[in-house]
Amino acid sequence: MTPSAHVDTFARDSLPPRAQWPDFLFGLPELNYPDRMNCVVELLDRWIASGGGERPCLISPAEELTYAQLAERVNRIANVLTRELGIVPGNRVLLRGPNSPMMVAAYLAAIKAGGVVVATMPLLRAKEIAYPITKAKIHVALCDVRLADEMEKTRALAPELERIVYWGNGAPDGLEALMARPGYESFAACDTAADDVCLIGFTSGTTGEPKGTMHFHRDMLATCDSYGRHVLRAEPSDRFIGSPPLAFTFGLGGLVLFPLRIGASTVLLEKAGPDDLLAAVAKLRTTICFTAPTAYRAMLGKLAEHDVSSLRKCVSAGEALPKATFDAWHAATGIKILDGIGATEMLHIFIGSPEHEIRPGSTGKPVPGYEARVIDDAGNEVAPNTIGRLAVRGPTGCRYLADKRQRQYVRDGWNVTGDTYLMDADGYFWYQARSDDMIVSAGYNIAGPEVESALLAHPAVAECGVVGAPDEERGQIVKAYVVLRPDNSGDAVMTKALQEHCKATIAPYKYPRAVEYVAALPRTQTGKLQRFELRRIASETASHKLAS
Repeated sequence: MTPSAHVDTFARDSLPPRAQWPDFLFGLPELNYPDRMNCVVELLDRWIASGGGERPCLISPAEELTYAQLAERVNRIANVLTRELGIVPGNRVLLRGPNSPMMVAAYLAAIKAGGVVVATMPLLRAKEIAYPITKAKIHVALCDVRLADEMEKTRALAPELERIVYWGNGAPDGLEALMARPGYESFAACDTAADDVCLIGFTSGTTGEPKGTMHFHRDMLATCDSYGRHVLRAEPSDRFIGSPPLAFTFGLGGLVLFPLRIGASTVLLEKAGPDDLLAAVAKLRTTICFTAPTAYRAMLGKLAEHDVSSLRKCVSAGEALPKATFDAWHAATGIKILDGIGATEMLHIFIGSPEHEIRPGSTGKPVPGYEARVIDDAGNEVAPNTIGRLAVRGPTGCRYLADKRQRQYVRDGWNVTGDTYLMDADGYFWYQARSDDMIVSAGYNIAGPEVESALLAHPAVAECGVVGAPDEERGQIVKAYVVLRPDNSGDAVMTKALQEHCKATIAPYKYPRAVEYVAALPRTQTGKLQRFELRRIASETASHKLAS
């Protein structure tokens, strides 16, 4: 590894042993980056240096920023972080906020200053926020003041967090006031190594305990120069829009990295449901959309109410794209949705084909720069049209933050994603199912055991099991099988109470949309919950409903 610029060496020290890393491929010439590089210089500063500072960059309902205006805001926040808050290269910085120009500026500022960003979903509750703070030893947070309630509750759970600075409160010690200091308009980017960590993205595994995925400065550009360049093929005149939060790497790539890499602009919506997306596309004439299949399905019935003729590319990820949705969207708009599979461990999409190579129903072929194959349980590649486990390698890959599960994800140099696939004779990959207990609902990854823990905290619940149940609109929904304590009734009132309890305990999107009351749960002789049996029951129930 190149000598690090990090004074705080926690991130590099917490990388898995090199022998446990996946193999990295840099076969494309555009993926050969210099040893020393700060990705923010490449994403932002170079446009100013080349005379493109007045080009539109970030657009929101509240404000619009050119590249030059964003660069100044980034510099001012970087100065606040280093001169006011004492951040040194390698320190982790927690970011909390909805998709907005300020969130993007804070993200880029922390990285430009040599920091390591840890962004979290706005909907998370205090307990969920405290975990990455403790795991990544975070001392400073920048946060939208509208999220202050849960942020303040986090202080008691994560004493490591020494300072929270809010934006949007107009206070003398608020972020905007600190940014306004004289001389803060300039900031020299930290001389980081291309393989210095700049991002730790936390994701939930099947155990419910989040895993921190560590990404380098070079990774931020690699996803742009592989998927962005060879599959998406956007142009500087494009205007991006989408629904995924910036705390998801899907959102980070689609709404920040890809547009800034080519000097394009992006629309940031705090509320980005199907109705919001359609209205914004029509009003702001956006050209490239990133969202989940669920949203495309929901928008289909409302296309006649909005002028979406400006759209020229649509990207789908987060869950499998049904062929019926692809066909209906193509018939209605003339646009072939670009399906893809990515992972927080890989940073972004690694299988997905451009429009002229799409095979409807298939995820596509490996993105240029990546290799993929289907393997058996022993790690051997299987013959075409054989179902097995997906394995991939390329310029990005899994490096967990001090986590023993690194050995499970990376095997023999390959990233084994936890997805079941088959590859046909032409090299197209066809999604079959998740290989683990993760519930994927409307593009969100939800760990069943985490929902179970929330339910078990309710005094009426004796036992419970949570699985994904098939759902036509969302792909899957969270379904809970609940054994109640004596003297409690499994009725609509109880269901509502349990759902509201979950919403108040964990992120609201994780709550069980279906609750079934049972006398006992299926268990092994050793007492282990048989989730596969619950999944079978849920699937049969869904099939009966569709047939009736």
